[in-house]
Amino acid sequence: MASRPEHQAPPELFYSESEARKYTQNSRMMQIQMQMAERALELLALPEGQTSYILDVGCGSGLSGEALSEAGHIWVGMDISAHMLSVAKEREVSGDLFLWDMGDGLGFRAGTFDGVISISALQWLCNADKKTHQPAKRLYHFFSSLYACMVSVWGGGGKEIVCCIWLPLPLHVHT
Repeated sequence: MASRPEHQAPPELFYSESEARKYTQNSRMMQIQMQMAERALELLALPEGQTSYILDVGCGSGLSGEALSEAGHIWVGMDISAHMLSVAKEREVSGDLFLWDMGDGLGFRAGTFDGVISISALQWLCNADKKTHQPAKRLYHFFSSLYACMVSVWGGGGKEIVCCIWLPLPLHVHT
């Protein structure tokens, strides 16, 4: 069984130009990403019939963003891999894209986003890929700045994010 990508190299190195294209052209991967994004959108439970402004953290080549666009939402995608973002631009995704390391925190204004999704990206924050990387600090910077840039849901004080992460340890399910 192949090792998880986050155990092989930092994301900006692992997702080379060829790896970014391979990932995006894999029909199984495309289907899984679309299904997970659709489920994340369902779990956000945004108001029906209303266009929402969504942040896609670790958007890669924009596969998840396509589900957001198809559902009628406007989205912004951020990723650390310039090659993945280049593929997204070639695919002419409808979201705005920018190169950013989520572990550095987010610089958006308070209340910018109605919801946030992240499909298979947050586990990268648990790695110390550089001498300056301290996973606990990177997780803190990310989540504290993320919370600040989200809109309170329906004025009730709640804020919605749906993440799909690959945990570094095996999980055991007991029935």
